[in-house]
Amino acid sequence: MEKRAESGKTVKMVVAVVHDHDAADLLESLTTSGFQATKMASTGGFLREGNTTFMIGSDQEHVEEVLDIIRENCESRKKTVAPMSPVANSLEGYYSFPMEIKIGGATVFIIDVEQFIKM
Repeated sequence: MEKRAESGKTVKMVVAVVHDHDAADLLESLTTSGFQATKMASTGGFLREGNTTFMIGSDQEHVEEVLDIIRENCESRKKTVAPMSPVANSLEGYYSFPMEIKIGGATVFIIDVEQFIKM
């Protein structure tokens, strides 16, 4: 059963930025649970690695369920990265020794939707 916003209900847009490694499992879990999601490739963060951004429209009452699905599929994990050499005239992102960093997880924004039109 699809979990779509009904007329007259408060609609939220859940925007979740996740690690590419977690994207396929997250999309599968969302669709299996009846949610529709728009998936977009994105880049950013400390390592400039690929991310995937999901836009998920939901009634207010289903937002916590969406967040639970994201939590279940997007766990943080540690990764050791090798030193990077500085780029010409830029020390941004430069480090000289192997570092253990946290990757994965999700950054989530929940936005009020003023108007929702399905054409």
